[in-house]
Amino acid sequence: MGKRVAIVGVGMSKFGELWDMNLRDITLEAGVSAIFDSQVKGSQIDAVTIGNMSAGRFTGQEHLGAQAVDMGGLGNIPAYSVEAACASGGAAVRHAYMAIMSGEHEVMMVLGCEKMSDVNQSEAMDTMSVASDWEWEGLFGATFPALYAFMARRHMLEHGTTLEHLSMVAVKNHANAAHNEFAQFRRPVPLEVVMKSGLLADPLRVLHSSPVTDGAAGLIMCTEERAKEFTDTPVYIESSEQAGDTLALHDRKDICTMEAVKKSSASSLKEAGLKIDDIDVFELHDSFTIGEIILTEDIGIAKKGEGGKILEEGLTEKDGKYPVNTSGGLKARGHPIGATGVAQIVELVLQLRGDADKRQVDGAEKGMAVNIGGTGATSIVHILGR
Repeated sequence: MGKRVAIVGVGMSKFGELWDMNLRDITLEAGVSAIFDSQVKGSQIDAVTIGNMSAGRFTGQEHLGAQAVDMGGLGNIPAYSVEAACASGGAAVRHAYMAIMSGEHEVMMVLGCEKMSDVNQSEAMDTMSVASDWEWEGLFGATFPALYAFMARRHMLEHGTTLEHLSMVAVKNHANAAHNEFAQFRRPVPLEVVMKSGLLADPLRVLHSSPVTDGAAGLIMCTEERAKEFTDTPVYIESSEQAGDTLALHDRKDICTMEAVKKSSASSLKEAGLKIDDIDVFELHDSFTIGEIILTEDIGIAKKGEGGKILEEGLTEKDGKYPVNTSGGLKARGHPIGATGVAQIVELVLQLRGDADKRQVDGAEKGMAVNIGGTGATSIVHILGR
């Protein structure tokens, strides 16, 4: 085993529509929680990296890296802000990983945050739409629900995926979120309620979509050598990979396949020296339920076209062979855009430490997080090990 990066602390704010908190409040809460969890001192943190998609449009505040260092009282250390649409959080984790692996920094705080409820629904939709190809998609009215509806309808046509399959993802993830104290929706939903919820973009219903969410998540990452200073239960990043694809959905060879996910997940497994069956728990980007189905196929736990079938067989349930989104996923934990990729890592760390309480996967030793930007133009994959 070569050089590794350790995660020694994790923290999150509550996810939801946090009317009584601003972006500064929720980000500070996540960062302080991660510091307390790691027992690191502020003076030991060399740098901060923060993932955020569009704080300027959502809240009017930019320059978030400097703000994070300032409100944390961390002194004159460098701070970096990272944007990759819905993969901004994963990009922040990867940025810190590369900085530590290079020797530039030894101990870093990673944050991801978004405050989405301060604007109306129309403004929020417009802001999210710039993560697609605005000139060729957004300007013509192709919202994110519409783009994912194209993917869902094509998947149904080619592979026999059904409305019930799309709905089963939501049912599973809501059931998991019921046991997540940070989740936005901590209640199960019956299958028939999901299937009969309001139409969003045919065939997608409201309950096939992640919600508008406020929230933040944080990590303390360091070199393997420094980890023992802070914890007896470090979790290691065994691989970190990123790949890209066309920004516009219509330029892809197959809109039912995310080539960036296939490439980054295969590369991540190779780097870690693992096969997909070696992974015990998965956090997959389910901004729309069709996304989880496609991702299960593209990372290799289902054959192409059989993402619905493995749902029927219960393979992605918490106690199944491939537990997916034990946190509740974006669908039920919530999707504060810049925080999502960091929150995925927080869940995997809790699982690998055995600290996930009622949603704990027995014997979990390896975890994979797949965080995508847009409709799959960016894919960032991390594999963690105990």
